[in-house]
Parts: sequence; C-alpha cells; structure tokens
Amino acid sequence: MLTPFLGIERVAYFTMEIAAAPQIPTYGGGLGILAGDTLRTAADLELPVVAVSLVSRSGYFRQSLSVEGLQSEAPDPWDPAASLPRLAAKVAVPIENRDVWVCAWLYTIEAHSGGRAPVIFLDTDLPENEAADRELTHRLYGGDTAYRLKQEIVLGIGGLRMLAALGFRIRKYHMNEGHAALLALELLRQAVVPPPDQRPGEPPYDLPDVRERCIFTTHTPVGAGHDQFDYPLVDRLLGNFVERDTLRRLAGSDRLDMTQLALNLSGYVNGVAKRHAEISRRMYPGYIVRAVTNGVHPHTWTHPAFAALYDRHLPGWCHEPEMLVRADCCLGDDDVWQAHAIAKRGLVERVRALTGVSLDPDLPTLGFARRMTAYKRPELLFSDLDRLRAIARRRPFQVVLAGKAHPRDEDGKRRIAQVHAALRALAPDIRGAFLPNYDMALAQVLIPGVDVWLNTPQRPLEASGTSGMKAALNGVPSLSVLDGWWIEGCVEGITGWSIGDGPDSASDGDAESLYAKLEREVLPKHAEREAWIRVMKRAISHNGSVFTSHRMMRRYASEAYL
Repeated sequence: MLTPFLGIERVAYFTMEIAAAPQIPTYGGGLGILAGDTLRTAADLELPVVAVSLVSRSGYFRQSLSVEGLQSEAPDPWDPAASLPRLAAKVAVPIENRDVWVCAWLYTIEAHSGGRAPVIFLDTDLPENEAADRELTHRLYGGDTAYRLKQEIVLGIGGLRMLAALGFRIRKYHMNEGHAALLALELLRQAVVPPPDQRPGEPPYDLPDVRERCIFTTHTPVGAGHDQFDYPLVDRLLGNFVERDTLRRLAGSDRLDMTQLALNLSGYVNGVAKRHAEISRRMYPGYIVRAVTNGVHPHTWTHPAFAALYDRHLPGWCHEPEMLVRADCCLGDDDVWQAHAIAKRGLVERVRALTGVSLDPDLPTLGFARRMTAYKRPELLFSDLDRLRAIARRRPFQVVLAGKAHPRDEDGKRRIAQVHAALRALAPDIRGAFLPNYDMALAQVLIPGVDVWLNTPQRPLEASGTSGMKAALNGVPSLSVLDGWWIEGCVEGITGWSIGDGPDSASDGDAESLYAKLEREVLPKHAEREAWIRVMKRAISHNGSVFTSHRMMRRYASEAYL
C-alpha cells in the first residue's frame, strides 16, 4: 500500500482537519477545505507531499435547524475500516505520564490526471488505550482545553513518530496553522547538542536545524483562532518533554502559544493573502511573514457544465488554470449563459428538496455561505429590511444562505436565528432560503448556482477567504468587503464590486454601501444580459485563472519546499 510513496523524500503536511473527500467528514470549514485542495493539487502536479491529520471518527457535526433557525448538533460518524486500509505501524505518545497508542489509516487522493497523494489519518481508538484516550481522535474541535491539547499532542508528536515508523523520508514539515506545532518540539528532542558543543546560556538544542526543516502557514488574524494553553496544564500532560526554560523562551513566558512556538521554530512563515501577511507582521513584530495567497482546486470547484465548456475551448485548463485568462475572448456568450443556467437549475432543485422553498430561476440570486460567527457578519445584509424591500420592489432578487456555528459559539447560533427571522419577515416580498448542514458537497451546488457571491467580514479579520475564488471559476462575481483575497481580486465593476470605502475604512457604513451597490450597480447590470455576461467572463479570466491552488502550490514548492 505504502511502497509507491516511500521511495523519495517528501514534504509532510500537518493539518488538524482535511476535506480529503466529500463523504469523509474530517473537516469543519475553510481550513479543512483548503487542506484538501492542497493535497488534490499535490496529486495533480505530482509533488511529493504526504498529509497527516486526525481520523475524527465522529466528524465535526451534523447540523439541524428548527423553523426558527435554532441550531442543534449531532455526531456525523464514519468508520474508516469500511473503506480505508489500516497501516501496520503503531506509535506511542506521552500523555500524563502514560503511553497513548496511535495507529494510522491510509487514504489516497487520486487526481483526475493520474497523480496520487497519501493522507495518513491518526487514530487512538485502540484496545491498548484507556477509554478516555480511545476517544481523543473522535471529535474534531470537541471537548475542553485539555482534550484539545491532547489532540495536538497526537497530531504533532504522534504524527511525526508515525511517519518515521512507516518509513517515510521527510524533507520538510509544513504546519497548516499552529495545531501541529508540537511536532517542532519532537524535532528539538531529536536535535540535542552534545554537552561538549553546548554554548553557555544557550538551549541544548540545534535550533537552526529544526528551523531549516519547518514551514508554518498562519491562517487567522482573529486572536481566538490561535491556540494557547496554561503551563500547569502543559506540565501535567507533557511533563518535562523539553527543557522548560527553552519551552517558555520559544512559546511564551505566560502561556504556551502554539503560533509563537511555530513562528520561532520555522524557517519559512507565510500568511494566506498579502493583507493577511501585513496584519500578521503587526501581530507578531520581528518575524518575517511572507504572503502566499490561498487558492482553490479547479477540478473540484468548477461545475461540470463549465468544466465541459473549458474542455472544449481551453483544453488543459485543469493542469494549467492560468489558461482561463483567455476566457473573456474564447468563450461564447450563449455558452457561458447556458452553463450558468444548468448550474442554477441544480441549485433551485436542491433548495426545494432541502427547504421546500421554490426559487425563481430567472431572478438574480445572492449567495452567502460561511462559518456562522460574529466577524463574518451574516446579518449585515438584513440590517434594514425596509430598505431591502424597497430595492426588491424595483429590482426583484432572492437570497440563499448556509453555514454552521461552532457548537460552543452561542453568538454564532443567535445570528443563524436572526437570519431566519429576517427571511420570514421579508417573505413574500423577497424569496429566501437557509440551507441546513452546509458541507463540501452542498457547496459544490450552491456556489456555482448563484448569480452574485456575497461576503461581509469585519475588516481586517478575513485572513483570505476562498469561497469567492470558487465562485469566480464558475463566472460568479463577488460583492464583498475589501479584505483578505478580495483586495487582490477586486477590479471594481469588472470582476465584481467592493463594499465599503477600502481596506482601512471603518465598518460603520458597510450596510449602506452594500445596499447602494446592490441597488445602483449590481441588479441593474444583471438586467442587461450582455453586460452581465461580460462581468461573468472577466470574473473567470481575471480571478478564476489566478486564485487557484495550482498557483499556490507552485509558490510553496519553489519558495518553501525546495
């Protein structure tokens, strides 16, 4: 099973979550979707990458919504034994002065072009372990702080040991966010400087050697997105895993900050958009933080109707998506409109099946789907319902939304209920639907089926955002706050429209800006089919051709991996 992957040095890509396939619920949102796109692209380009993640047997969660929009959660279980081969190796990690055993399952991502990339799923559900330890790889982002730190011990330390036990030769370790930063501590333990070579006052480890081997991608400017753990908890779970003064010097004097640990032990650090890199350098002054803007996997996120159109006119686009730059001159208007009509019919059918709401396929449709949390501002569109009704009387439109709130994010749950209340209040003047249990498979229907992709984050808290990139591959322009990738992708009136006065402007006027753009520019433009198709084609040629995971991975390969 592993033999084809063991012959050459590889880059080990560590990630807490990964959307390896739609039917495997080992992801919670954008971070996992990006990880899946990264590995799919590695397979496309035949880059020597191996991913390490947790098996998350209970998934993230399955969302149910009441009529009032009250969210409830249920496990979304899957059985790796039903479809994956279990690998022979077992390793142990130290937790609370005992050995916790870890086994592994292999999932192989197979590219449409024939390339392959292995994913190693770590699992502690073994009879050798105590009952509580067997559940450490059950719930993605579940449990309390101790549970989270135990999971990160399994991921970072256990993952590194598992790769060695399986016979992988690793050139670099790429940490997708700080969850896996403990792997760097394991590397430190392997890079002890002999006493005769130690310098007075310096830690007894070869720090340059570890930094040479580690890459760190930070994904969020939101403080809550950076894991921190109290040292008494760290001491209880890990003991004196590495020399304590060294740990506090590298990870923070007051608490173990996983981001700071990763920053201090990585030779290459990057943010996921140009703006995000700037914000990260402000958050962590003194560190060199480069920018590699995220991208999305073209074959995964392009609707089959558009993929067939591209195959006819731009053969080879899947491997070289930059060829889509010619879309505005090579694709016929009628062909683009027909492909979009097919995608939109698919969305209309799915909305009816899931909610009973009958959308009008001829009306312009706004789409919004995000993790439902405060800084994403899902309620911004509904700030003034009377204004929305007035706009719709002159230019009718409809809205489709989706998204989950983390089970412990009560504010996010309230916003889902708030959106539901707004949709009920707007009916029948404005048709709208909120689709339950948003996941990868639903996104593949929702995103290409709308006419305008809406994004309303609180500046500057959107690190990158990738849903608008997926929309662009399908000729769907964005109406978005200037933050994250949209600062790079927005050409006003050409690829879409901006909300607000700029990336450094206050957010107080965003709702008014949104309404003004919708009323005066977006909806009137949609009424002129020729003009709208020009926008669609330019979204493809200007954004769809650029913001892809192929461009992203070629950057990582040339600048970080090699």
